[in-house]
Amino acid sequence: MTIDVRITRLPHGKDLPLPSYHSALAAGLDLIAAVPADRALKLAPGARALIPTGIAVALPPGTEAQVRPRSGLAVRHGLTVLNAPGTIDADYRGEIQVLLVNLGGEAVAITRGMRIAQLVVATVARAQLREVESLDETTRGTGGFGSTGG
Repeated sequence: MTIDVRITRLPHGKDLPLPSYHSALAAGLDLIAAVPADRALKLAPGARALIPTGIAVALPPGTEAQVRPRSGLAVRHGLTVLNAPGTIDADYRGEIQVLLVNLGGEAVAITRGMRIAQLVVATVARAQLREVESLDETTRGTGGFGSTGG
């Protein structure tokens, strides 16, 4: 399935490549850091920062984009996306930014052109809420966290 997504480069991202898939069956496009070339952003242990990507998108109605962590950054440096997955709604037209957090033990330099996250475009279903007096019974019932033995 292919979804047509319009994309524009913002002035501070004009020289950077567009997000791309890095393997034939990859689900996510790699997002690139659009920080200044002469000023790497140092992310100290426990710190978080909003990283610009230099792009904005126009998603078609009925879709969303999810910003997800890159596994390599997580395993090597402890970097992850703090609000993963971050949702980009189809009506948002601002810059895509990535909220990174450093859960590792050492500072990490975020440099211009660094692949910092993945962008997964997906279809969405919108719920139509219908209020009722009670809900149907299930085997699980009201059992919450850990109630299924996991």
